[in-house]
Amino acid sequence: MENIQNTYSELPKDFHRSTRPTPVSKPKMLSINYELANELSIDTSDEMQLLEYFSGNTVPKDAEAIAMAYAGHQFGNFVPQLGDGRAILIGEIYDKSGKLNDIQLKGSGVTAFSRQGDGRSAIGPVIREYIISEAMHAMNIPTTRALAAISTGENVYRETALKGGVLTRVSNSLIRVGTFEFFRARQDLENLRVLADFSIKRLYPNIFDQKNKYLLLFDAIARKQSILISKWMSIGFIHGVMNTDNFSISGETIDYGPCALWKHMIRYSIQLH
Repeated sequence: MENIQNTYSELPKDFHRSTRPTPVSKPKMLSINYELANELSIDTSDEMQLLEYFSGNTVPKDAEAIAMAYAGHQFGNFVPQLGDGRAILIGEIYDKSGKLNDIQLKGSGVTAFSRQGDGRSAIGPVIREYIISEAMHAMNIPTTRALAAISTGENVYRETALKGGVLTRVSNSLIRVGTFEFFRARQDLENLRVLADFSIKRLYPNIFDQKNKYLLLFDAIARKQSILISKWMSIGFIHGVMNTDNFSISGETIDYGPCALWKHMIRYSIQLH
């Protein structure tokens, strides 16, 4: 992957932790999203090299791999520090339209925010997110995209032993509402301004020179979230974990763990794994 950068890694150290993906023993490519790869001008001719990148065994040249810090309200309770516990932001790539996209490996190993977790993902959730996120995109619903799904050749241990996987996820921005809460909880107004200015430049550059740009940022995020949720409702999509760490300020659907679709005349149920 050429021309990769990471502007988020240039922010102060409180925003992230430098992190290397944990290598896996027997990676196998399950799927590459060739259409999305083409949009990102990623050369797919050398699939073995891509397998090394998407498994986390190799970090692309000039990439600055990091885990992002954020907080979140989870099921009514505020958790002042969460962060990427099993995901690593590899970098950012411009697509053919000139828009910058985050490239993240999910299930790529332990980070500074993993707490007691192993930083891994089972292959089932990887395939599930790949399929559902691309289906959402096809239905014109704002969402993160799936670039690749990898089998690691290793087991992860939950209730039982499961086959492991890594998802390569693409997003307009992985900054969350919980990222703002992280600094607000610390009353760190300086880094709040840094975060707000970075977010405006990245996602809403037309308001950067406005006198009330922070109020306009709040309004823009609220509007995008309202539009997103109305689109969810139009197809009967149920997110299942609408916590503030799962609300992207870009207005994209993110984190598909326990999601479901409303079934006609049948009560729905959601199980957390």
